Amino acid sequence: MIWLVAVGCLAVGVVIGVVLASRMNASPSRVQELENQIRSLKESHGEYRDNVSDHFSMTAELVQHMTQSYQEVYQHLATGAQDLCPLEVASKLLPTDSDAVFDATTEEKASGLIPPKDYATKQDPEQKGALSEGFGLDKSKPTPDED
Repeated sequence: MIWLVAVGCLAVGVVIGVVLASRMNASPSRVQELENQIRSLKESHGEYRDNVSDHFSMTAELVQHMTQSYQEVYQHLATGAQDLCPLEVASKLLPTDSDAVFDATTEEKASGLIPPKDYATKQDPEQKGALSEGFGLDKSKPTPDED
C-alpha cells in the first residue's frame, strides 16, 4: 500500500512539474515574436536618430543662409542710404562696413554705452572698496537698549 501511495505521489509530482515547466518556459514562437519586436524597435530608433540628425543639419544650413541673406540686405540698405541720403544722415543710419552690425564694439561706441565694471574706484588707497566685507558697516558699539 505504501508503494502505491508513493508511485501515485510521484505521478502527481511529475504532472505538476510538466505543467509548471511548460508555463515557465516561453514557447519558441513567443521568443521569435519578442526578437522581431526588438529588431523593429532598434530600426525605428535608428531612423529616428537619422531624422534628428538630418533636421539639425538642415536647420544649421538654413540659419547660415538666413544670416548671409540678412548681411546682404543690410549691405544693400547701407549702400542705398549712402547713395540716397546726405552723408551725415547716412553715416548715422547705417555704417558702410557690412560686418559693423555684428561687431559689438562698434555698437557700444555708437550708442555711448559702457558696460558696468565689477569694481568701484577708490578715492584713497586706504579706503575700503565696495567689495570689502566691512564696506558700509558702522563699527560702533551696541547700546544696552539694542540687546
